[in-house]
Amino acid sequence: MRKCIVAGNWKMNGNLTANAELVKGLLSTRSGSDNVDVLVCPPAVYIPQVAALLQDSDFSLGAQNASAFEKGAYTGDISLNMLAEFGVQYVILGHSERRALFGEDDAQVADKFCAVVSAGVTPIVCIGETLEERQAGQTLEVVSRQLRAVLEVADKAKLADAVVAYEPVWAIGTGLTATPEQAQEVHQALRALIAEYDAAAALKVRILYGGSVTADSAAQLFAKPDIDGGLVGGASLKAKDFLAICSAAADASANG
Repeated sequence: MRKCIVAGNWKMNGNLTANAELVKGLLSTRSGSDNVDVLVCPPAVYIPQVAALLQDSDFSLGAQNASAFEKGAYTGDISLNMLAEFGVQYVILGHSERRALFGEDDAQVADKFCAVVSAGVTPIVCIGETLEERQAGQTLEVVSRQLRAVLEVADKAKLADAVVAYEPVWAIGTGLTATPEQAQEVHQALRALIAEYDAAAALKVRILYGGSVTADSAAQLFAKPDIDGGLVGGASLKAKDFLAICSAAADASANG
């Protein structure tokens, strides 16, 4: 059985005081669960602070992006080796905001995937369609193209350890959420695509749902057989809400 994972993407939010209060709230309430991996992904400048705050806890630390390059004249980039020095275990790649606002394309995401895996860090590869693409009936075509770009270059021996996050663009930060049935349809198709490259890995790869995940929607989403947790945005900035989503994931794992 796949272990559920809940990742909190803080995006460009936080400050030293707010971060400390948020992590304190998470640590004071969460009792831990053997069947759920939980991580937070703060802005890069706060990774050292959050790493120190999470020390000796059962939370993992993630980053929101990383460079495909190991070192060199890449002003503004941060390498995997730099992130790893602060205990970063996961890196989000190809988030729709990176694609739409900063021009990252499928090939760049695939290059970053290879760099992350080579550094011994776990990638969380984000894919998803816009509202226009969904209305045009292109959802599966779009997400398959985005994921296939990664699968074509992935080290098959390490593919099973990767994480995929399906985030319909029209549901991110809008308050809209794909129905559990809509999400399951896409997740099932993504797992079938992975199976074309490695059938064993397809059974192990964890596929998360992201897009305005809330405590109310989490339980129904996580109950679906191919949804293995969530990539959480706004709700991850509130300890109570984030922990409720983690509890929903733990319940889904226990009942699965």
